[in-house]
Amino acid sequence: MRLAPSTDQAGYAAAVHELLTDADLPGVASAWADGDVAPWRAMWSRLAGLGVTGLIVPERWGGLGGTVADLVVVAEELGHHALPGPVAESIGAVPALLAAAGRDGPADKWLPEIAAGRVVATLAAPPWLPFAADPDVADLILLAGTDTVWAGRADSAYPSIDAGRTLAEVSPAGVLASGAAGAVAQAMNMGALVCAAQLLGAGRALLETSIGYARQRTQFGRPIGSFQAVQHRLADVAVGLEFARPLLHAAAAHPGQRDRDVSAAKVACGEAAHRAARAALQVHGAIGYTREQGLGRWLTKVRALTLSWGTAEQHRARVMAELAKEARS
Repeated sequence: MRLAPSTDQAGYAAAVHELLTDADLPGVASAWADGDVAPWRAMWSRLAGLGVTGLIVPERWGGLGGTVADLVVVAEELGHHALPGPVAESIGAVPALLAAAGRDGPADKWLPEIAAGRVVATLAAPPWLPFAADPDVADLILLAGTDTVWAGRADSAYPSIDAGRTLAEVSPAGVLASGAAGAVAQAMNMGALVCAAQLLGAGRALLETSIGYARQRTQFGRPIGSFQAVQHRLADVAVGLEFARPLLHAAAAHPGQRDRDVSAAKVACGEAAHRAARAALQVHGAIGYTREQGLGRWLTKVRALTLSWGTAEQHRARVMAELAKEARS
């Protein structure tokens, strides 16, 4: 079992990184926050050109037929750049849900469009996912129950702590699949893993930004990065991120077989990203709160994603339940 990206996966992630680096992501995020999603749509189309939107869509529906391990490597890069939008839903959970629910009907209709980047999808699945993210940009909204999938209709909308994110309650508007308990469970694990990968990428970006600032900012005539307290704080962040990555890749290797591995990865990546966010604020000081500095794009996204796709408490409870089940068997 590989606990790190392969050479091919790293090369693909590098291509995504180059595309996002060359794009004006701060401008895209700012336009999104102001209600203009056209730049984001253009960005999404460019990602589709690289195959990101159809990465795990089976080839018969026009996708690349990639693995979950491929997906989390790319999702980490999307989190590294704080890309707005329903990322975990559109490239992970919804394609997995439609593909697992069956070939006929909804899958034939929507999966080719999702793979081509022409359709953006979002999902609500209480209790882990009580609200659908970014329904205002979604062309397809789904609602998932324990074993039923409905076409959804966005109702009451709520703002998120992340300016690049909106939330909405979803009501059912027609059954798409029934007897789909396995498909729903697979989709929930997929969404949690993509979310965990985004958190890992965001934590990495926060660490890189903190290191760069610590080298430039001087205090008492010296860069603050030369102070041992700052070094130790950032070293703790680096250790946390590196310890979370193998858990993510181990869970991605067999996401449908060990629910507790998915939950462990979500908790570990969330905690590592949260630690990176706290350290980034401490290193930057008051300037870290300013919009001009730009740190907030990652800070608010970490907060929002940590609470999405199952809270730490919900995932810890699932780990404990799985361990108790194994102890009894």
